[in-house]
Amino acid sequence: MKTAEFRTSTLRGVLEVGVVLLTAPVSRLWFNHWGATKEECVEALPGDDSVPSPKLQYTRAISINAPAASIWPWLIQMGQGRGGLYSYDGLENLIGCNIHSADCILQEYQDLKIGDHVLFGPAENKFPGQIVAGIQPERAIIMYGLDPVTRQAEKSATWVFVLDEHADDTIRLLVRGRNDYSPGLANHILWHIVEPITFVMERRMLRGIKSRVENGRFQN
Repeated sequence: MKTAEFRTSTLRGVLEVGVVLLTAPVSRLWFNHWGATKEECVEALPGDDSVPSPKLQYTRAISINAPAASIWPWLIQMGQGRGGLYSYDGLENLIGCNIHSADCILQEYQDLKIGDHVLFGPAENKFPGQIVAGIQPERAIIMYGLDPVTRQAEKSATWVFVLDEHADDTIRLLVRGRNDYSPGLANHILWHIVEPITFVMERRMLRGIKSRVENGRFQN
């Protein structure tokens, strides 16, 4: 992406975050179900049983006109220091995430295993991330939250990607987050601030994956 386009994209990300934060009290239902059907929002997905009674949950989805085999490599190379997160790199890097999203399949990051870390920023700077808890090849990746200090799995939170094949040969890419955070006012406020920010970045990620898969290159 050219420098001017990159700056414009980053500014758009900042504006989107501001708007969604301000409107979150009335837009939560919309952004927590973005792109997903009513059926997708209530259907059981891999990993749900890990957090049976979440305080926060969302399901988002996007249609991709490609087989699961073409989408899967983009998913398993995700993470800081790997293929990136296909979102607003400039916005992420404002806080030191050092993320550079790939526009091609990186063969050196195609061997994702249970226990691997999918980071949101450099581990040495104590950025949070995810730890892979389950893999169903070309179907699902189940991850737990990764504590930024202990680097251990936080099993009260899951982040799950599912590829759901439809009869018309299109794939629905679903992403679901479930969080049963510790009770308390501070945590309640924190996670309800994080929630709309996560939506902006994740929507961009879903669109970024779709564009890369269908067009072979990134498009705004």
